Amino acid sequence: MSEIQEQAAVGAEEAINSLGSSFLNGLNHVISMYNEYVGGYLLLLLLVPAGVFFAFKFRFLHIRKFWHSFAILAGRYTKKGESGDVNHFKALTTALSATVGTGNIVGVALAIYWGGPGAIFWMWVTGFFGMMLKMVECTLGLKYRKFNPDGTVSGGPMYYIEYGLKDKLGKHAKTLAVIFAAAAVLCSMGTGNMAQSNSMTDILNSTYNIPQWISGLVITGLVLLIVVGGLKRIAEVTSRLVPFMAVVYFLAALLVVILNIENLLPTFVLIVSDAFTGTAAAGGFAGSVFILTLTMGVRRGLFSNEAGQGSAAMAHAAAKTKYPMREGLVASLEPFIDTLFICTLTAIVIVMTGAWSHENAEAGVSLTVLAFELGLDKINLGFLASHIIAVGLMLFAFSTIISWSYYGSRAAQYMFGFKAIKKYYYVYAVFVFLGSIWGLELVWNFVDMVITFMTIPNLIAILLLTPVMKREIIDYFNMPEYRQRK
Repeated sequence: MSEIQEQAAVGAEEAINSLGSSFLNGLNHVISMYNEYVGGYLLLLLLVPAGVFFAFKFRFLHIRKFWHSFAILAGRYTKKGESGDVNHFKALTTALSATVGTGNIVGVALAIYWGGPGAIFWMWVTGFFGMMLKMVECTLGLKYRKFNPDGTVSGGPMYYIEYGLKDKLGKHAKTLAVIFAAAAVLCSMGTGNMAQSNSMTDILNSTYNIPQWISGLVITGLVLLIVVGGLKRIAEVTSRLVPFMAVVYFLAALLVVILNIENLLPTFVLIVSDAFTGTAAAGGFAGSVFILTLTMGVRRGLFSNEAGQGSAAMAHAAAKTKYPMREGLVASLEPFIDTLFICTLTAIVIVMTGAWSHENAEAGVSLTVLAFELGLDKINLGFLASHIIAVGLMLFAFSTIISWSYYGSRAAQYMFGFKAIKKYYYVYAVFVFLGSIWGLELVWNFVDMVITFMTIPNLIAILLLTPVMKREIIDYFNMPEYRQRK
């Protein structure tokens, strides 16, 4: 090749890269504007108020029947021969594996980075009332589920929107259901896919210098091997991964808390006070005003536990039980475990070690790694921080990817039939790879946008179905079986 040809080739490559970069920057700007001026405010107006409404409407049922939910999960009410694909525990771990992901490590860090420590208070609020939202949507998901010709179960918001709202909305019920299903497919590509693979390849690159495209290809291949097996294989994997990864991460975070125990009370005081004052974050961060603190807490809370989004209703609809309310009670435990427990651990570590205002703090997983480094340095184990977070994040994120493939496949099946499922899996795999190589900001802005596309139709639907939910509660707690076991 001549020198002129080489120069021309280099010039063409630079032009293509520049064009691609300009397109992605423009796309990121448009999505960011939507999130800032439309989506974010819609969530604030609907999500937490809907949770508050159901909590007061049903007299904080998620708290009053908290231990009953654990009794169901432990198998106290389980009967052989009940219809469904998986038992209560596997339904819960499948749904939990979709929520216990990067939101618990990266999402919490981003909330604090951009919104200050006070964002965690609003994350708690979202999680607390999210327990009630999750109970409602999962109860309805099982009530309106459908059995497929092959014996498997399909359920979720698509079905309770179409069949539950048919009398109220007529033909528009089907339209709203399709809108939700289309949004669920998009969201599966963002929430459960790209955000996870992006964080995985980022931590592997920063910790072990593995090129992101290589780890992206490996992750994509592993995902395909598992998801083609359907829900039962997914449930088998997640029922083992979720408890293991939760225990490992809990022990590591607990060690940091114990080593810095003198900062525990001041940490909680700072989180609560900053939630209402919106004080500026230190260490070169952007100013944290109240609305930013509130918005970041709600967004990251929703991303973490998905309460109100409707996704978990698809997994819980497959539970082996004939009582919708019973599975709704089990589902209410998800935001408690995910947001009020695991996310809180991450937040405490980041705030109590001072990592959030440290001069070397950066957005994303790096902030969580820094927090564990600072915490473990007291016993000269700071060098283990990156490895602990890398392993935890890999397990968290991978389980989320395979669980969300199920959600997206159910939505694709609803719109296009069974033949669409396998095609969906291949498209899903492509987005796993794209997420692994795209920039952090674009991925997370995309995630925030598509979450609103799912959440808003779902919240409208469950609010309209309040009378149905009320009847399910009355029928369940008045049945002889419940009263006898009580």
